[in-house]
Amino acid sequence: MNWSDQELIDGCKRRSKKHEEFFFKKYFGYVMGISLSYAKSRDLALEITNDSFMKCFDSFKKMDEARSLKPWLRRITVNTAIDYYRKNKRFQNHLEADGETPVFDEVYAPDQLAYEDIIKLLNQLPEDQQLVFNLYEVEGYSHKEISDHLEITESSSRVYLMRAKTKLRQLIQQHMIEYAGR
Repeated sequence: MNWSDQELIDGCKRRSKKHEEFFFKKYFGYVMGISLSYAKSRDLALEITNDSFMKCFDSFKKMDEARSLKPWLRRITVNTAIDYYRKNKRFQNHLEADGETPVFDEVYAPDQLAYEDIIKLLNQLPEDQQLVFNLYEVEGYSHKEISDHLEITESSSRVYLMRAKTKLRQLIQQHMIEYAGR
């Protein structure tokens, strides 16, 4: 079948298993790509992806027809990743910002880095730092929104972001040194 997005959405609203299956197959790569940027392992990303699709299928009836499909699906996936971390209490022992530590605004990412290299480097960050980095830098959340979603303070969000950027700089330098030595 070659259904349009609207036909797939209409079928999913009726809970047609065939439409849900085709929707899943069509958007699996998109959702999995988002999930991989929040997960440390492929298995965890697959779990987030599957949960995202379940939430999506349950939410089709409430979907605002004026919204574009991909941003709506992205938001569900990001929120599912946040829910996963919150449910597993990854942030129980977070550190408070001391107010003295400078927060850097830019990460230098050389043009030579491929997408796969960047994902590998991001996956080397501690989970809390990776999540805050993705929410702030990729999704455009504010520190206030991150603190609300993750139930941490805004200053902790800033510290996680600063530490993620510092660690990424180190990882990029190390990667470039290793790459030059090849």
